[in-house]
Amino acid sequence: MEKEESSKENNSNLKMSIQVRLNGLSFCTRDSTTGEITWYYNEDFNKEYNPVKILQHIEKLYNTVEQLNFPVRDVNLLFSHDLYTFVPKEFFVEDEASTYLKFSTKILKTDVVAHDHLEDRELVNVYIPYTNINNFFFEKYGEFEFRHSSSVLVEEAFKIGENKSTKAILNSFKGYYDLVIVKGNDLLFCNTFTYDTKEDFIYYLLFTLEQLKLEPESLDLYLLGNITEDSPNYKILYTYVKYLHFLEVPFSGQNEKFNNPLLVREAFLQLKSLE
Repeated sequence: MEKEESSKENNSNLKMSIQVRLNGLSFCTRDSTTGEITWYYNEDFNKEYNPVKILQHIEKLYNTVEQLNFPVRDVNLLFSHDLYTFVPKEFFVEDEASTYLKFSTKILKTDVVAHDHLEDRELVNVYIPYTNINNFFFEKYGEFEFRHSSSVLVEEAFKIGENKSTKAILNSFKGYYDLVIVKGNDLLFCNTFTYDTKEDFIYYLLFTLEQLKLEPESLDLYLLGNITEDSPNYKILYTYVKYLHFLEVPFSGQNEKFNNPLLVREAFLQLKSLE
């Protein structure tokens, strides 16, 4: 499925954010002077692709999509997958970064391990970037910044509401979602779950809350991504979690064409990376 919106031509003030998922891609450009979203493109694949096939698809898009050949001032790349883990900064040793991932995922000898230091937090996110995709964008744009999308999500979770309360963010994509739970200055949980049915969708959330000894009836759960009040996933969520909130996403200077709450929630992490 492809979704594309555009409102501007060539603009050297443009900043671009690219999100790479195993089952999709999205591109977002923003005018750094006005703050306006100028173009948004999202594509969901029918199934998960490996990094080689993802790159082949990216190359195809760059040969066919006009907006991808506009000059841009800055590029930010977000990797969105489950090959990551958070480590307290005091225990993080850069030379041993791959060790932290061995407990949760299979590491190949050829894998490169990267890490993000979280803004104002004593946390490090260790993850595997896709080297072939990084190389493509380096050849295309030169120096650029890349991060894991969960780093942005965790940073935003800490900014919601009162610091002492327990808060959760669920960021929904087609076929998977990210779940972040924080309390005060502590990260209680961050993980990514794949699902096929709405029953799978709710199971992982309820199981996590049970393990953390949190009551779903009293939890404030903030929603991002492609979920709407009419979706089956929202309806089954509301059966168990009464305090559901669509995360308010204020972005000043938006072009009227992009003044769409659903689109902005879906592109939230990319927009944050463009601030």
